[in-house]
Amino acid sequence: MAKNVEGFEFEQRHGKERVRVARVWKSKDGKRHFVVEWRVSINLLSDCVNSYIRDDNSDIVATDTMKNTVYAKAKECSEILSAEDFAILLAKHFTSFYRQVTTAIVNIVEKPWERVSVDGQPHEHGFKLGSEKHTTEAIVKKSGALQLTSGIEGLSLLKTTKSGFEGFIRDKFTALPETRERMLATEVTALWRYTYESFYSIPQKPLYFTDKYLDVKRVLVDTFFGSPKEGVYSPSVQSTLYQMGKATLNRFPDIASIQLKMPNIHFLPVNLSNKDGHIVKFDDDVYLPTDEPHGSIEASLSRTRSKM
Repeated sequence: MAKNVEGFEFEQRHGKERVRVARVWKSKDGKRHFVVEWRVSINLLSDCVNSYIRDDNSDIVATDTMKNTVYAKAKECSEILSAEDFAILLAKHFTSFYRQVTTAIVNIVEKPWERVSVDGQPHEHGFKLGSEKHTTEAIVKKSGALQLTSGIEGLSLLKTTKSGFEGFIRDKFTALPETRERMLATEVTALWRYTYESFYSIPQKPLYFTDKYLDVKRVLVDTFFGSPKEGVYSPSVQSTLYQMGKATLNRFPDIASIQLKMPNIHFLPVNLSNKDGHIVKFDDDVYLPTDEPHGSIEASLSRTRSKM
C-alpha cells in the first residue's frame, strides 16, 4: 500500500531472489529416499520506510536472513511436504515473527526430479531430471489471509494431426493458407488460484497440493489430446485453450480461476523442387520445426467473483 512520504506516493518491498535448496527425506527404514529441489524467492512488505529516508536500518529484515531462513525451515521439515505447503510455512514465519512485516510473498519453482526405474523396479535413491516445472506463489498477510496460486511451466505438447485453422480474417497481407490438417505444438504455461482465503482453511492432507498439481496437469494433457484412439479435433489454439481451462474448473471445485498461455509453435511443411521437379513433395510428412516467430495465445477463466 502506498504511503505519503515527503509529499510523494511511496511503495516499497524487499526480499531475496533465487535461493536454491534441496531437501532429502528417508523412509523409516532408511532405504527409500525422497528429494525435492526448489528455487525460492521471497518479498516482504514491511514498515521500514526509515531505511529509505532517514538512513535507519533498524526495521529491515536482512535479505541474508531470509536466505538462511529457507535452509533452517527446510531442516525443520521432518516430513516430506509440497512446494505450496513450504511456501505457506515460510510466509507465515515472516509475518508472525517480525512485527514490521505486514505481508510475505513467497514464490517457489520446483525442479522436476523423477524417480527412475531399473529392471522394471523403482530405484530407492535414483532420480532423473524431467521437463515441466511445478510453480507456486503464497501471499500471506499478518491477519492470516492467504492467496495461493500454483502452476506449470514448460509443458511441451504436440499432436501430428486433428488440428486445423480456417475462416480467419483475410486481407492483402494474408499469406497463410486455410487448412484442416496440420501439426499442433505448444509449450503450456498455466497458473491456477485456489479458493482458500486463509491458511487455517487449507487441507491438512499430506502432499495434497502435489497430488492436485499432478491431477491438473493430467486434465490439461488429456483435454489437449482427446481419447487415445480417436483424439479430438482442434479448430484453433484458442478453442483448445478454452476447453483445457473449462475442463480444469469443472473438475476441481477448489480452483477459483486459471490462466493459460499457449504459444503456437509452428512446424512448416517442406516442399523442395528444382528445374527437374520435386526433391521433396509435402504429403503431411516432412516438416521444418521452428521456435520463432510463434503465435501467442493466452486467456484466463474464472468463476464468478474470482480475481486472478
